[in-house]
Amino acid sequence: MTFQKLSVVVVGGSGETGRSIMAALLALPDQFTVTALARPSSVSNSVFQDFAKLGAIVKPADAQDKDALVPVLTGADVVISCIQLYHAATQNPLIEAAHEAGVKRFVPSFWATACPPGGVMQLRDAKEASLNTIKALYLPYTVIDVGWWLQISIPLVPSGKLDSVVTAPAREIVGDGSARTAVTDQVDIGRFVARIIADPRTLNKQVFAYGQVTSQNDIFAAVERHTGETIPRTYLTAEQAEEIIGKAAEAIAANPEDISQVITRAVTEYKVSCGIRGDNEPGRARYLGYLDARELYPDLKTKSVDEFVKELVEGSRTATVYARKAAAAAQKQS
Repeated sequence: MTFQKLSVVVVGGSGETGRSIMAALLALPDQFTVTALARPSSVSNSVFQDFAKLGAIVKPADAQDKDALVPVLTGADVVISCIQLYHAATQNPLIEAAHEAGVKRFVPSFWATACPPGGVMQLRDAKEASLNTIKALYLPYTVIDVGWWLQISIPLVPSGKLDSVVTAPAREIVGDGSARTAVTDQVDIGRFVARIIADPRTLNKQVFAYGQVTSQNDIFAAVERHTGETIPRTYLTAEQAEEIIGKAAEAIAANPEDISQVITRAVTEYKVSCGIRGDNEPGRARYLGYLDARELYPDLKTKSVDEFVKELVEGSRTATVYARKAAAAAQKQS
């Protein structure tokens, strides 16, 4: 495939998904000119300084200030949004600015599991509402979903061997653990994105990018195989999950700003969608209209569950997602 050098603006590049995307794009300087937008108060943060050292242009910008965003986005071929999206309106200023700036492709903040719209997950519905805003403006777009991260799929073992390398472990099996689900190494997200945003076949399409289709039972078995330990099983039933969701919904209705309850509801709805409904697998993604990135780019080698677990156990790899946020929260409390 012939690549034309693209000007790409990444919003939310300091987050977990954003850093994967930034790393992959910056590794291809002949293909991409990369600009990272940062909140004015965050421009001097080490993550943005590291981006600059690798060749990124770092610009201060408020993602909620449409008028200020327009000149920053003017001339961009692609704008990639990795902002946290708990409410549809969060992304609207960026969408409207991209439209006014004449951006050629807008990648909204999806970056999760395949799921049908309308009542399955509240967070998914917020994303779909943003997509409807994009379509109402006829803004060229590409939706990219990436399945469930390997980094948050790995259980801990009784010896504590993995405690220091897995910061967001899988603590329970959803349903009976047999549902087939697509998982992806976080590092591979950026590698998929570099292909997808340069591909005319993906314009105005939804793309499902994933590393492997597996099950929770298979992942737990892989960890047991590589560690030689038996992992006690705790199960989350559909009834228990619905109770958690219901209580979270009541708490949110009483206090819409209670982000902890918003997250509890979102995470539990993800578990139901993937582990009980079985939404997050390629066949159902195709039914929903997704293109399959593994079919589009068969030469792109992704990390398998077995390889990932082996690297964790050997100590050559970590799964330390959200570690910076946890450290910042601990420092704030001290």
